[in-house]
Amino acid sequence: MQKVLWVILAALLLVAFIWSISQILFPFLMGLILAYLLDPLVDWLEHMRLPRWLAAIAVTLMTIFIVVGVLLLLTPLLYNQSLSLAEKVPIFLQELRLIALDFMDQIKERLTGEQTAALKEKVNDLAGKGSFTWMAEIISSVWGGGLALINVVSLLIITPIILFYMLRDWDRIVASTNRLLPPNQADTIRDLVKKIDRVLSGFIRGQLMVCIMLGLLYSLGLVLIGLDFGLVIGLTTGFLSFIPYVGMLIGFSLSVLVAIAQFEAWQPIIYILVIFGLGQILEGSIITPKFVGDKVGLHPTWMIFALMVGGSLFGLLGILMAVPAAATFAVIVRFVLASWQKNESSAGNVP
Repeated sequence: MQKVLWVILAALLLVAFIWSISQILFPFLMGLILAYLLDPLVDWLEHMRLPRWLAAIAVTLMTIFIVVGVLLLLTPLLYNQSLSLAEKVPIFLQELRLIALDFMDQIKERLTGEQTAALKEKVNDLAGKGSFTWMAEIISSVWGGGLALINVVSLLIITPIILFYMLRDWDRIVASTNRLLPPNQADTIRDLVKKIDRVLSGFIRGQLMVCIMLGLLYSLGLVLIGLDFGLVIGLTTGFLSFIPYVGMLIGFSLSVLVAIAQFEAWQPIIYILVIFGLGQILEGSIITPKFVGDKVGLHPTWMIFALMVGGSLFGLLGILMAVPAAATFAVIVRFVLASWQKNESSAGNVP
């Protein structure tokens, strides 16, 4: 019992320490995650007779070129669409106000004079300056927090350095850690780490593919129907798809609001329903089962809870790490329960 209390205390101290330095952890964590994902590629190059240090340099440079290329390709377009979207928010609100007022005119005959006046006042307040100021403050707060956490200079300089050193020394670090394991528990710990590695590697690589494919699907569909800001809305929806249901709801709501303000006809809204409905069908029946499957083993409710806890404690860093951390915890719990049941069964069979 005392050993368990010490383990819990150590875990709490670790969480407190991570929380205290969370503002500077992001570039280091990104380097570690990339090294974890790219280590099999370095191992393959090493197997092809390329020195480990040279393979690490090659993979690091390849990663830099890919990231920089994607940023150079997409950043100007996304930046311009995002600015244009922010500028048109008042117009969208005004369009919604006019639609609401028109709808109110159609039903005012069924209401009393006082009810009509109250409803009209609510509509005007909703689409007025107060609503826009409130929305602008939220956007400004989110954007400012993101910029404070994701320091561009740190990501561009520190992350590649961490990535290179981790790729170069990955096998050495694993071997050194392996030698530190207590001999009487080494096999059990290795078995647990293998299970965690299988879950995490499968989930991270699989979820990355899911986000990319859904982002491309939604972007292509929204651009084809001529929706303004279709690219930025589609890519944002794909990026947020790792949050169950939330990403789709945000993307769908934004698309409908833009369509109401942009088009006079209702057909584009039907097209949006088809695009997002098709996306959900493909995600649930083909994309997610193929690339992620049941590797995480977490119910969507627990995933959303983990994301909310991680975000409230560590911001963007916590959101990115919430599901992997929850999956790791789930693997440990299942492993401990299986070991306990095995020991209980063995004890019960002793004559």
